[in-house]
Amino acid sequence: MSHSLPAPLRALLPRRFRERPPRVSVVRLSGAIGAVSPIRPGLSIGSVAGSLERAFTMRGVVAVALVINSPGGSPAQSHLIHRRIRALAAEKNLPVYAFVEDVAASGGYMIACAADEIIADPTSVVGSIGVVSAGFGFDRLIERIGVERRVHTQGEAKAMLDPFRPEDPADVARLKRIQADVQEVFTNLVSERRPKLPKDGENLFTGAIWTGRQALDLGLVDALGDVRTAMRARYGDKVDLKMVADAKGSLLARLLRRTTPGGIGLAEEALSAIEERATWARFGL
Repeated sequence: MSHSLPAPLRALLPRRFRERPPRVSVVRLSGAIGAVSPIRPGLSIGSVAGSLERAFTMRGVVAVALVINSPGGSPAQSHLIHRRIRALAAEKNLPVYAFVEDVAASGGYMIACAADEIIADPTSVVGSIGVVSAGFGFDRLIERIGVERRVHTQGEAKAMLDPFRPEDPADVARLKRIQADVQEVFTNLVSERRPKLPKDGENLFTGAIWTGRQALDLGLVDALGDVRTAMRARYGDKVDLKMVADAKGSLLARLLRRTTPGGIGLAEEALSAIEERATWARFGL
Protein backbone atom coordinates (compact mmCIF):
# COMPACT_ATOMS: atom_id res chain seq x y z
CA MET A 1 0.00 0.00 0.00
CA SER A 2 2.83 2.39 0.89
CA HIS A 3 4.20 2.11 -2.68
CA SER A 4 1.35 4.26 -4.03
CA LEU A 5 1.60 7.01 -1.39
CA PRO A 6 3.41 10.32 -1.99
CA ALA A 7 6.78 10.62 -0.26
CA PRO A 8 5.58 13.10 2.47
CA LEU A 9 2.77 10.76 3.52
CA ARG A 10 5.00 7.71 3.34
CA ALA A 11 7.38 9.43 5.77
CA LEU A 12 4.59 9.47 8.38
CA LEU A 13 4.25 5.68 8.33
CA PRO A 14 6.11 3.41 10.78
CA ARG A 15 9.62 2.55 9.60
CA ARG A 16 8.76 -1.03 8.70
CA PHE A 17 6.21 0.26 6.18
CA ARG A 18 8.45 3.02 4.79
CA GLU A 19 11.36 0.79 3.96
CA ARG A 20 10.87 -1.84 1.29
CA PRO A 21 13.49 -4.39 0.31
CA PRO A 22 15.13 -4.13 -3.10
CA ARG A 23 13.34 -6.20 -5.72
CA VAL A 24 15.05 -8.34 -8.34
CA SER A 25 12.86 -9.82 -11.06
CA VAL A 26 13.80 -13.37 -12.05
CA VAL A 27 13.15 -14.79 -15.51
CA ARG A 28 13.68 -18.50 -16.13
CA LEU A 29 14.85 -19.28 -19.68
CA SER A 30 14.77 -23.06 -20.10
CA GLY A 31 14.80 -25.35 -23.10
CA ALA A 32 16.12 -25.60 -26.62
CA ILE A 33 16.07 -22.40 -28.68
CA GLY A 34 14.12 -22.20 -31.90
CA ALA A 35 10.86 -21.31 -33.55
CA VAL A 36 8.11 -22.77 -31.39
CA SER A 37 4.58 -23.93 -32.09
CA PRO A 38 1.60 -24.70 -29.86
CA ILE A 39 2.88 -28.26 -29.51
CA ARG A 40 6.56 -27.44 -29.20
CA PRO A 41 7.29 -25.17 -26.23
CA GLY A 42 10.76 -23.71 -26.11
CA LEU A 43 12.64 -20.45 -26.32
CA SER A 44 12.10 -17.90 -29.05
CA ILE A 45 11.75 -14.13 -29.11
CA GLY A 46 7.99 -14.64 -29.36
CA SER A 47 7.80 -16.87 -26.31
CA VAL A 48 10.02 -14.76 -24.03
CA ALA A 49 9.30 -11.18 -25.10
CA GLY A 50 6.37 -10.80 -22.70
CA SER A 51 8.29 -12.22 -19.73
CA LEU A 52 11.27 -9.98 -20.40
CA GLU A 53 9.08 -6.90 -20.74
CA ARG A 54 7.38 -7.64 -17.42
CA ALA A 55 10.72 -8.28 -15.72
CA PHE A 56 12.22 -4.94 -16.77
CA THR A 57 9.09 -2.90 -16.06
CA MET A 58 8.19 -4.45 -12.71
CA ARG A 59 7.56 -1.85 -10.05
CA GLY A 60 10.47 -1.18 -7.74
CA VAL A 61 12.87 -3.49 -9.58
CA VAL A 62 16.60 -2.77 -9.16
CA ALA A 63 17.99 -5.60 -11.31
CA VAL A 64 16.96 -8.48 -13.56
CA ALA A 65 18.21 -12.03 -13.06
CA LEU A 66 18.12 -14.55 -15.93
CA VAL A 67 18.17 -18.20 -14.85
CA ILE A 68 19.39 -20.03 -17.94
CA ASN A 69 19.22 -23.73 -18.69
CA SER A 70 19.58 -24.21 -22.45
CA PRO A 71 21.68 -26.37 -24.79
CA GLY A 72 21.26 -23.82 -27.58
CA GLY A 73 19.47 -24.04 -30.90
CA SER A 74 18.58 -21.41 -33.50
CA PRO A 75 21.29 -18.75 -33.91
CA ALA A 76 18.72 -16.20 -35.10
CA GLN A 77 16.38 -16.70 -32.13
CA SER A 78 19.33 -16.66 -29.72
CA HIS A 79 20.55 -13.39 -31.20
CA LEU A 80 17.09 -11.82 -31.15
CA ILE A 81 16.64 -12.69 -27.47
CA HIS A 82 20.13 -11.36 -26.68
CA ARG A 83 19.38 -8.07 -28.43
CA ARG A 84 16.00 -7.66 -26.72
CA ILE A 85 17.60 -8.11 -23.28
CA ARG A 86 20.29 -5.54 -24.07
CA ALA A 87 17.72 -3.08 -25.44
CA LEU A 88 15.56 -3.35 -22.33
CA ALA A 89 18.57 -3.08 -20.02
CA ALA A 90 19.66 0.14 -21.74
CA GLU A 91 16.14 1.55 -21.86
CA LYS A 92 15.43 0.89 -18.16
CA ASN A 93 19.02 1.41 -17.00
CA LEU A 94 19.00 -1.85 -15.03
CA PRO A 95 21.85 -4.32 -14.41
CA VAL A 96 21.34 -7.87 -15.68
CA TYR A 97 22.73 -11.03 -14.10
CA ALA A 98 22.74 -14.45 -15.77
CA PHE A 99 22.74 -17.62 -13.67
CA VAL A 100 23.65 -20.88 -15.39
CA GLU A 101 22.01 -24.06 -14.11
CA ASP A 102 22.79 -27.33 -15.95
CA VAL A 103 23.95 -25.77 -19.19
CA ALA A 104 24.33 -22.51 -21.10
CA ALA A 105 25.80 -23.74 -24.35
CA SER A 106 25.89 -22.36 -27.88
CA GLY A 107 22.80 -20.12 -28.19
CA GLY A 108 22.25 -20.51 -24.45
CA TYR A 109 25.64 -18.91 -23.85
CA MET A 110 24.86 -16.20 -26.41
CA ILE A 111 21.82 -15.27 -24.31
CA ALA A 112 23.90 -15.38 -21.12
CA CYS A 113 26.28 -12.87 -22.70
CA ALA A 114 23.45 -10.33 -22.66
CA ALA A 115 24.02 -10.09 -18.89
CA ASP A 116 26.48 -7.74 -17.22
CA GLU A 117 27.68 -10.65 -15.09
CA ILE A 118 27.46 -14.42 -15.60
CA ILE A 119 27.35 -16.70 -12.56
CA ALA A 120 27.48 -20.48 -12.93
CA ASP A 121 27.41 -23.52 -10.70
CA PRO A 122 30.83 -25.22 -10.48
CA THR A 123 29.31 -28.23 -12.31
CA SER A 124 27.44 -26.27 -14.99
CA VAL A 125 28.30 -26.85 -18.65
CA VAL A 126 29.32 -23.63 -20.41
CA GLY A 127 30.54 -22.74 -23.88
CA SER A 128 30.02 -24.52 -27.21
CA ILE A 129 30.76 -21.27 -29.04
CA GLY A 130 30.34 -22.62 -32.54
CA VAL A 131 27.86 -23.49 -35.27
CA VAL A 132 26.54 -26.94 -36.13
CA SER A 133 24.21 -28.29 -38.81
CA ALA A 134 23.09 -31.90 -38.61
CA GLY A 135 20.79 -34.19 -40.56
CA PHE A 136 20.40 -37.60 -42.19
CA GLY A 137 20.96 -38.96 -45.67
CA PHE A 138 18.25 -41.29 -47.01
CA ASP A 139 19.35 -41.60 -50.64
CA ARG A 140 20.63 -45.17 -50.26
CA LEU A 141 17.54 -46.20 -48.33
CA ILE A 142 15.04 -45.05 -50.96
CA GLU A 143 17.19 -46.63 -53.67
CA ARG A 144 17.11 -49.94 -51.79
CA ILE A 145 13.34 -49.94 -51.45
CA GLY A 146 12.78 -48.82 -55.05
CA VAL A 147 11.60 -45.24 -54.49
CA GLU A 148 12.42 -42.63 -57.12
CA ARG A 149 13.04 -39.08 -55.87
CA ARG A 150 11.60 -36.33 -58.12
CA VAL A 151 12.53 -32.70 -57.44
CA HIS A 152 11.89 -29.79 -59.83
CA THR A 153 13.25 -26.35 -58.92
CA GLN A 154 13.81 -22.87 -60.28
CA GLY A 155 17.23 -21.97 -58.93
CA GLU A 156 20.14 -24.39 -58.82
CA ALA A 157 20.55 -24.15 -55.04
CA LYS A 158 16.87 -24.50 -54.17
CA ALA A 159 17.16 -28.21 -53.30
CA MET A 160 20.42 -27.75 -51.41
CA LEU A 161 21.27 -30.66 -49.08
CA ASP A 162 18.14 -32.61 -49.96
CA PRO A 163 18.39 -35.62 -47.59
CA PHE A 164 16.93 -37.95 -50.25
CA ARG A 165 19.67 -37.22 -52.78
CA PRO A 166 23.45 -37.87 -52.62
CA GLU A 167 25.37 -35.10 -50.89
CA ASP A 168 26.78 -32.52 -53.31
CA PRO A 169 30.24 -31.13 -52.38
CA ALA A 170 29.17 -27.73 -53.72
CA ASP A 171 26.23 -27.70 -51.30
CA VAL A 172 28.55 -28.58 -48.40
CA ALA A 173 30.94 -25.77 -49.37
CA ARG A 174 28.04 -23.31 -49.49
CA LEU A 175 26.83 -24.46 -46.06
CA LYS A 176 30.33 -24.01 -44.64
CA ARG A 177 30.35 -20.40 -45.85
CA ILE A 178 27.01 -19.78 -44.16
CA GLN A 179 28.27 -21.35 -40.94
CA ALA A 180 31.44 -19.24 -41.05
CA ASP A 181 29.37 -16.06 -41.34
CA VAL A 182 27.17 -17.03 -38.37
CA GLN A 183 30.26 -18.01 -36.39
CA GLU A 184 31.77 -14.59 -36.99
CA VAL A 185 28.67 -12.91 -35.57
CA PHE A 186 28.82 -15.23 -32.55
CA THR A 187 32.51 -14.74 -31.79
CA ASN A 188 32.30 -10.96 -32.26
CA LEU A 189 29.36 -10.82 -29.87
CA VAL A 190 31.17 -12.84 -27.19
CA SER A 191 34.35 -10.78 -27.60
CA GLU A 192 32.38 -7.54 -27.27
CA ARG A 193 30.40 -8.64 -24.22
CA ARG A 194 33.36 -10.39 -22.55
CA PRO A 195 36.21 -7.90 -23.11
CA LYS A 196 38.34 -9.48 -20.38
CA LEU A 197 38.69 -12.80 -22.20
CA PRO A 198 42.38 -13.67 -22.51
CA LYS A 199 43.82 -12.76 -25.88
CA ASP A 200 46.41 -15.55 -25.68
CA GLY A 201 46.12 -19.15 -24.64
CA GLU A 202 43.30 -21.58 -25.31
CA ASN A 203 41.05 -20.92 -28.29
CA LEU A 204 37.57 -20.51 -26.82
CA PHE A 205 35.76 -20.46 -30.18
CA THR A 206 36.16 -24.10 -31.25
CA GLY A 207 32.75 -25.30 -30.00
CA ALA A 208 34.34 -26.87 -26.91
CA ILE A 209 32.57 -26.92 -23.55
CA TRP A 210 33.82 -26.47 -19.99
CA THR A 211 32.52 -26.84 -16.44
CA GLY A 212 31.52 -23.72 -14.57
CA ARG A 213 34.73 -23.86 -12.56
CA GLN A 214 36.87 -24.16 -15.70
CA ALA A 215 34.85 -21.40 -17.37
CA LEU A 216 35.62 -19.08 -14.45
CA ASP A 217 39.36 -19.58 -14.96
CA LEU A 218 38.93 -18.87 -18.68
CA GLY A 219 36.85 -15.71 -18.16
CA LEU A 220 33.69 -17.11 -19.71
CA VAL A 221 31.85 -16.55 -16.41
CA ASP A 222 32.44 -14.03 -13.63
CA ALA A 223 31.66 -16.04 -10.51
CA LEU A 224 30.35 -19.31 -9.13
CA GLY A 225 27.08 -19.46 -7.24
CA ASP A 226 23.29 -19.40 -7.53
CA VAL A 227 20.66 -16.71 -7.88
CA ARG A 228 19.52 -16.60 -4.23
CA THR A 229 22.98 -16.53 -2.70
CA ALA A 230 24.41 -14.05 -5.19
CA MET A 231 21.49 -11.61 -5.04
CA ARG A 232 21.42 -11.71 -1.22
CA ALA A 233 25.12 -10.96 -1.18
CA ARG A 234 24.63 -8.06 -3.60
CA TYR A 235 21.36 -6.54 -2.34
CA GLY A 236 21.01 -7.80 1.23
CA ASP A 237 19.31 -10.71 2.96
CA LYS A 238 15.87 -9.14 2.51
CA VAL A 239 16.08 -8.86 -1.26
CA ASP A 240 12.75 -9.65 -2.89
CA LEU A 241 13.30 -12.20 -5.68
CA LYS A 242 10.17 -11.87 -7.80
CA MET A 243 9.64 -14.68 -10.29
CA VAL A 244 8.20 -13.85 -13.71
CA ALA A 245 6.05 -16.47 -15.43
CA ASP A 246 8.00 -19.24 -17.17
CA ALA A 247 8.34 -18.57 -20.90
CA LYS A 248 7.19 -22.12 -21.67
CA GLY A 249 3.77 -21.40 -20.25
CA SER A 250 1.69 -23.02 -17.57
CA LEU A 251 1.27 -26.73 -16.98
CA LEU A 252 -2.37 -26.40 -18.02
CA ALA A 253 -1.39 -24.84 -21.34
CA ARG A 254 1.05 -27.66 -22.03
CA LEU A 255 -1.58 -30.26 -21.17
CA LEU A 256 -4.10 -28.61 -23.48
CA ARG A 257 -1.59 -28.72 -26.32
CA ARG A 258 -1.51 -32.50 -25.96
CA THR A 259 -5.21 -32.79 -26.81
CA THR A 260 -4.91 -32.04 -30.52
CA PRO A 261 -7.73 -33.90 -32.36
CA GLY A 262 -6.68 -37.10 -34.08
CA GLY A 263 -3.55 -37.52 -32.01
CA ILE A 264 -1.43 -35.57 -34.53
CA GLY A 265 -0.21 -33.26 -31.78
CA LEU A 266 0.96 -36.19 -29.70
CA ALA A 267 2.97 -37.64 -32.58
CA GLU A 268 4.58 -34.32 -33.48
CA GLU A 269 5.28 -33.59 -29.83
CA ALA A 270 6.96 -36.99 -29.48
CA LEU A 271 9.23 -36.26 -32.44
CA SER A 272 10.05 -32.83 -31.05
CA ALA A 273 10.83 -34.36 -27.67
CA ILE A 274 13.23 -36.86 -29.27
CA GLU A 275 14.98 -34.07 -31.17
CA GLU A 276 15.30 -31.90 -28.07
CA ARG A 277 16.43 -34.87 -25.99
CA ALA A 278 19.26 -35.46 -28.49
CA THR A 279 20.35 -31.84 -28.14
CA TRP A 280 20.57 -32.13 -24.35
CA ALA A 281 22.38 -35.47 -24.63
CA ARG A 282 25.27 -33.78 -26.43
CA PHE A 283 26.16 -32.25 -23.07
CA GLY A 284 25.70 -35.42 -21.02
CA LEU A 285 22.33 -34.27 -19.64
